[in-house]
Amino acid sequence: MWAALALTVAFGAFGALLTVLQARQASRIITLAFLQGVGLSGVIPLAWTLLGFILLRALCVGGAEISAPKMAARIKSHLREVVYAHLQRLGPAYTQSERTGELTVALKEGVEALEGFYSQYLPQLGLAALIPLAILFTVFPLDLLSGLVMLVTAPLIPFFMVLIGNLAEGLTHKQWALLGKLSAHYLDTLQGLETLKQLGRSRDQAASLARMGEQYREATLQVLRVTFLSALVLELIATLSTAILAVEIGLRLLHGGIAFEQALLILILAPEFYLPLRALGQKFHAGAAGISAARRVFAILDQPAPATLREPAHVSLPPSNWPITFHGVSYSYPGNQLAALDHISLTLRAGQNIALIGPSGAGKTTLSYLLLRFIQPTSGWISAAGVPLDELPIEAWRERIAWVPQRPHLFHESIAANLRIARADAALDDLRTAARTAHLDEWIRSLPAAYETVIGEDGARLSSGQAQRLALARAFLKDAPFLILDEPTANLDPELEASLEADTRALAAGRTVLTIAHRLSTVSRADQVLVLEGGRIVESGSPSNLLSQAGLYCRMVGAFTSEGGLP
Repeated sequence: MWAALALTVAFGAFGALLTVLQARQASRIITLAFLQGVGLSGVIPLAWTLLGFILLRALCVGGAEISAPKMAARIKSHLREVVYAHLQRLGPAYTQSERTGELTVALKEGVEALEGFYSQYLPQLGLAALIPLAILFTVFPLDLLSGLVMLVTAPLIPFFMVLIGNLAEGLTHKQWALLGKLSAHYLDTLQGLETLKQLGRSRDQAASLARMGEQYREATLQVLRVTFLSALVLELIATLSTAILAVEIGLRLLHGGIAFEQALLILILAPEFYLPLRALGQKFHAGAAGISAARRVFAILDQPAPATLREPAHVSLPPSNWPITFHGVSYSYPGNQLAALDHISLTLRAGQNIALIGPSGAGKTTLSYLLLRFIQPTSGWISAAGVPLDELPIEAWRERIAWVPQRPHLFHESIAANLRIARADAALDDLRTAARTAHLDEWIRSLPAAYETVIGEDGARLSSGQAQRLALARAFLKDAPFLILDEPTANLDPELEASLEADTRALAAGRTVLTIAHRLSTVSRADQVLVLEGGRIVESGSPSNLLSQAGLYCRMVGAFTSEGGLP
């Protein structure tokens, strides 16, 4: 990528040399033809050389115009890959705390805005240094006074560019911040449109969007005002500087203080001297927009990822089931002093069905995230079959886990594609078997496109029960030895729940199952119940033993009996 940038600047530098040679040749031809009376035959060889310089310069300009966008495209593609990979490492613990619209703007519009920085501003920065220097080295030996005029007036352009640019940078940063907020608010409104309509609040949100849109419009117009002001000032300075140079040379030429050929050469080079600096001022705003957009991108990259995972060679789990042990595990979310989990030590024995219950905020989801390796323990460690999890390749570990969250995410894709997330190489017969087990196959085959039916963003065309059954079908399809279930039948009607219980028990046979339970029927079938409160395991044992202890579990069962569900 940097080689492409160097090539772009090299094209510009070679073009600067050709500009000097072209001006020298043109002034020589005009002097010979008009002052020395040389005929056409005498200047034709020089004219052919001049044409060659013009063609070579055109090739250099074209090469720079081609290489710069290609360089910017490669940088954008690489940066998107880096940001996406970093988001993968950060995991749901980070993305759930961010607004989807802002992340989308950063990945799409933010990275896209960097094209102007890399393809326009950065190459022009090099050219603005090289071309004026090349011309100064040509002018000073010819005429010291003209060289001094150029040297004194040239810094005025970058000076005013920086002066106005500081104002433009702040306004551009404000514009990008408003764009991120507007995009996030717009996406949130679209996703919650059904709820807004039900509550009669859609018009209020429309008015809120209109206000934010107006703020963004005003911020954009402020940036444009400064951009036009900057262009006016830079053009005025360059024009006045060229005029001073022309007047100075003209007066000296009239009094014989400078030769005609030298004067003409300097006058031809004068606009070329100021042109790169003017172009830098014009492209400064593209660079400022890119920098403002990049701040959000690099803010994501600056987020510390979980601790680096060790992946020694030849470390793997046995093919059969294995126990999972927590060794004094604690975890605290960034910015939160209270521990979500506090010195948890427990063993999930192979083949057991474990129910995890507790009040909201007790740490149930955090414990499941640790097992899924979305986050890493703040202290302590977790092992499977005696092997620390952070010594296992993370993808190999996740291949051994099937996860059914209470609110499964479904993509704007076909049913088949959503199922194949669990196993990419699954054949259609495998999909049908998994769907049949989750009591979905008959409904899917009744659809016009069957398994190729697109279900919409986040399963918009499915009921909550159908979405939950699709997530269950994924678990059946994956056939993993360790299951994490967040009450997989919570959104199903009692009749369908009863029909799925037998299939879920069949899926769990011979596997280790951890269920975040919200229903008494789920808890009563567990081999062991773990009761969490305040990030600690306060009770553990079989359901019958815990009932006899008259502790938190007993109180939660009483609450279930009176209110209809566990917390």
